[in-house]
Amino acid sequence: MRESAQTTESRTVPPARPYPFSVPDRLVVDPTYGELRENEPMTRVKLPYGEEAWLATRYEDVRTVLGDVRFGRAPAVQRDEPRLTPRQQYSGMLTMDPPDHTRLRRLVAKAFTARRVEALRPRTQEIADELVDNMLRLGPPADLVEHVATPLPIQVICELLGVPYADRDRFHTWSEAIVSTTSLPLETIQEYLNNLWGYIGDLVAERRREPGIDDLLGALVRARDENQDRLSETELVELAAGLLAAGHETTVTQIPNFVYVLLHNPDQVARLRADPSLVPAAVEELLRYVPLGVGSSFARYAKEDVEVAGVLVRAGEPVLGSLSSANRDGTVFADPDRLDLDREQNPHLGFGHGVHHCVGAQLARMELQVAVATLVTRLPGLRLAVPEAELEWKRGMLVRGLLGMPVAW
Repeated sequence: MRESAQTTESRTVPPARPYPFSVPDRLVVDPTYGELRENEPMTRVKLPYGEEAWLATRYEDVRTVLGDVRFGRAPAVQRDEPRLTPRQQYSGMLTMDPPDHTRLRRLVAKAFTARRVEALRPRTQEIADELVDNMLRLGPPADLVEHVATPLPIQVICELLGVPYADRDRFHTWSEAIVSTTSLPLETIQEYLNNLWGYIGDLVAERRREPGIDDLLGALVRARDENQDRLSETELVELAAGLLAAGHETTVTQIPNFVYVLLHNPDQVARLRADPSLVPAAVEELLRYVPLGVGSSFARYAKEDVEVAGVLVRAGEPVLGSLSSANRDGTVFADPDRLDLDREQNPHLGFGHGVHHCVGAQLARMELQVAVATLVTRLPGLRLAVPEAELEWKRGMLVRGLLGMPVAW
């Protein structure tokens, strides 16, 4: 609700809590979120870098912060944004508000519609089957991250965008700069970003020499060259680089995360194997259940005084919305801490909400569905090949995930 003049005159601001609240533990959601949802749904936090912020933890409030036009991302460019990274994070369209954000998003959104993505499913299934065939030839134990989770989304985004798959090791390495918090030195982050932008710049030049190539990168180059008001050269390069990196990095991480969770719920795996038609619903539940981020990022700034969960947020103040906490809100999801593949209503925020809702959500959904279905049906005895204590988890990154996942079958 909007504040009246009488209620905006004063307020009490609580001391800021250090955030994240704890060191990430595998895929466990910190219980502090549950306590805050119950007792202090809007709390003051201090991240490792940047200014203090409000943190929204309830589902309804997170949706408000992410979707209400009274909040925006653009002010972050001029502010010392609250963040998990030492440097201001490169985020492309995520630093824009409409109409600039709308202008860029329209250029790429049509490539990721449900219809276009569904047309990619047969090819994605071919790739998944080839990768599993190769893993079967090698025999157990095999690293699921290396042999399936990493190459599958990389090859799909390469074919969609028009990037040579042979270059995957280079740009996959450079993409870590976008999700690194402390895993890379600052100078290495900048070096990797420069390498990624330079690499895309070379591909852009190639499209101009061979304008008939039919891929998303070629379409973006034509949009730039036919009407330069739609897209600057810098926007073209950074947009394509962002699509390449974001188009594979999170899915590379989520495939083993999903398998890890399923292996801890063998009864659910048996159900999926017996009835693969349950896989789409299972993927939605896993998107809700699995906390991808180590903490909340990309604050929204209030454009005017706004009341959220009974707390007055002053114009100009940053607010973070916890997707992981919102997805465990018991007022929206019954028995929220249980993996429930029969959950009928599942309005999770796994891909965010509002104008910055993940543009590649449909692509990621399809890839995750193909990966899960292929692994559970073709590897009926799938299991960890090492004790869980030996699994290594990513550190110093914005995302949680396994560095490797040795499996047998």
